[in-house]
Amino acid sequence: MKKALVVWGGMELHTPERSANVVRELLEAEGFAVTVTPDYEALGAEDVGSMDLVVPVITDGVLAPEKMANLVAAIRAGTGLAGFHMGLATSFRSSVPFRYAASCYWVQHPGNIITYRVDVTRGDHPITAGIGSFEHTSEQYYLNYDPAVEVLATTTFSGEFHPWRKDVVMPVVFTTMHDQGRVFYSSLGHTADELVGPVREILRRGLVWAAR
Repeated sequence: MKKALVVWGGMELHTPERSANVVRELLEAEGFAVTVTPDYEALGAEDVGSMDLVVPVITDGVLAPEKMANLVAAIRAGTGLAGFHMGLATSFRSSVPFRYAASCYWVQHPGNIITYRVDVTRGDHPITAGIGSFEHTSEQYYLNYDPAVEVLATTTFSGEFHPWRKDVVMPVVFTTMHDQGRVFYSSLGHTADELVGPVREILRRGLVWAAR
């Protein structure tokens, strides 16, 4: 049985505990043994490398350098890393090693909650196969991201709110590797209530894909 660690915390507006329990439901349905905790230290435990997948559902947060070193070493050795919305993009902002593993960094969501289009660009990938492009109402994340990522879905900024970013095409869903560890990210899922329909299915598939 594969093992997953889901750690939640940070801004309540992101409903981290409820969202972490959505992740638990998705993974348990796939046969994973899942540990859910608000204890950030669990991510840096000596045995974190025994996990097949870690999922930070965390806005910001701090992990001591020696604990972060344990986490990054586990990912490099093959523990999968997955996140959505604030998880990865805003988690542990001050940690350069984690930023390198996460492969993205949130910088803005022009217009706050708006309706925008998500375009699936890789219909041949197991995470997005059979999922068409769709409209989504939420924060449209503007990211700084690693050019090494494999982009599976994008969104295009209209320029209505920030005209100087008109027609910028931004990744919404991507995968990459951090040494031997698989990394999955989706910018969708501002709250647990948004983890429905194609957003939920992309997350489910991405979690499974990222696991060792």
